[in-house]
Amino acid sequence: MGAWWQRRWFKSSPTLHKTTPTHRPKTSPTLLLVERTKSRPLASGILTPTQGVGFLGFQLLLGLPILLQLNNLSQILGVFHFFWVFSYPLMKRFTYWPQAYLGLVFNWGALIGWAAMKGTIDPAIILPLYTAGICWTLVYDTIYAHQDKEDDVKVGVKSTALRFGDSTKPWISGFGAACIANLALSGYNADLAWPYYPFLAAASAHLAWQVSTVDLSDRLDCNRKFVSNKWFGALIFGGILCGRLVS
Repeated sequence: MGAWWQRRWFKSSPTLHKTTPTHRPKTSPTLLLVERTKSRPLASGILTPTQGVGFLGFQLLLGLPILLQLNNLSQILGVFHFFWVFSYPLMKRFTYWPQAYLGLVFNWGALIGWAAMKGTIDPAIILPLYTAGICWTLVYDTIYAHQDKEDDVKVGVKSTALRFGDSTKPWISGFGAACIANLALSGYNADLAWPYYPFLAAASAHLAWQVSTVDLSDRLDCNRKFVSNKWFGALIFGGILCGRLVS
């Protein structure tokens, strides 16, 4: 069960995935056309593309020893994930569902973490957890994407914010409900004790608050709601920890 709460702790800050050099599929000239991103290092010229690639390589070298100390299954999953990560930035050019692809990529650590701890994959626990992570990503990254929707139309990139449009709240409400349902199923299959469920209920209330109160036409409010997902992740982490300690 340890791999699950470790992954949830990392996921409690979804803003982490916005800091990598490969996150946005936009070249520096395109980034200059997006109000919120024009001051980023590559867009502003503080960092050259060559320096960005070098920094990425440095990060990968730091991570390699960690991967190599894991078991064979975890290493295979890690290598497979490497190609997913590098293909993600292209998705905004081809599909209105890059947030779904991000969910597949970003939550892959649930599989790696469980494999590292157990040496195998337990579908009854991990598949609902993985699905919950994908649905959560679709909620918070769709909210995030609404910050750039006008600029994205201008530069010709796609997102679920553009796909859902005025129907965004019903869509992300559905994904939020699916997230909570799958977290409940995964916790049940993992034999987590009763303290897990009050935490899950609190996390559900927090997600409902996000969806019901977010002003999708206000960039600042979208960013506030996006960042608030750290509390959703912290609640899930706390529930898993308490549920495991009591069981």
